[in-house]
Amino acid sequence: MTDSTNVKLVLFDIDGTILWSDGAGRRAMTEALTTVFGGAGPQDYHYDGKTDPQIVRDLMRADGHTDDIIDQRIDPLMLRYLGGLERELAGGTRAHVFDGVRELLDLLEEHSDVILGLLTGNLREGAAIKLRAAGIDIDRFKVCAFGSDHHARAELPALAQRRAKETLGLDIPGDHIYVIGDTPADITCGQAIGARAIAVATGRYTPEELARHQPYALFSSLADTAAVMRVIVDA
Repeated sequence: MTDSTNVKLVLFDIDGTILWSDGAGRRAMTEALTTVFGGAGPQDYHYDGKTDPQIVRDLMRADGHTDDIIDQRIDPLMLRYLGGLERELAGGTRAHVFDGVRELLDLLEEHSDVILGLLTGNLREGAAIKLRAAGIDIDRFKVCAFGSDHHARAELPALAQRRAKETLGLDIPGDHIYVIGDTPADITCGQAIGARAIAVATGRYTPEELARHQPYALFSSLADTAAVMRVIVDA
């Protein structure tokens, strides 16, 4: 196995962290739910920090559907959602990349002891669609954990850690894994493996709300790439 003593795995969330897609995902999900289930569930439900399968289950349970019915329909639902997402992001809605993100990705890639990864509630195909719309190649991210891997976000950091070992031969300790995200769920999901959370207030949550969950570091945005790099590389 490769010596991973100094290797760090940096896992990025997508929505609200890397990019903003102007509600394209919610619109696509609403259309798919309405078509497949006959309704889209409570309108005040927040998608932030949730996986796509969790979103479907929460909304459809609230609409009175049993888990058996949800299980039967979730695969065709997700296919319709992905098709709608593709159309949304090809039809005038473009994903906006937040300030500093492209520069941060480039700087991290320059370090031989840093592995770029994704930790996102999106399905793998949905993540690729959103990143492609933003002009970012998903293949830049060498270790990934998606909502299509597990419905519970808290399971994804350990999954990413295992994948680093299985696919890259890197046994990376938890405190060398960084989760960058914009929600309390991003901050807390890696606690079981000792991962370090870098919170960024570019989503729905304010810096004050994120600070209550005690992230390892907190930024209003990723625009100060030098400061973010110091937190990761110099730690």
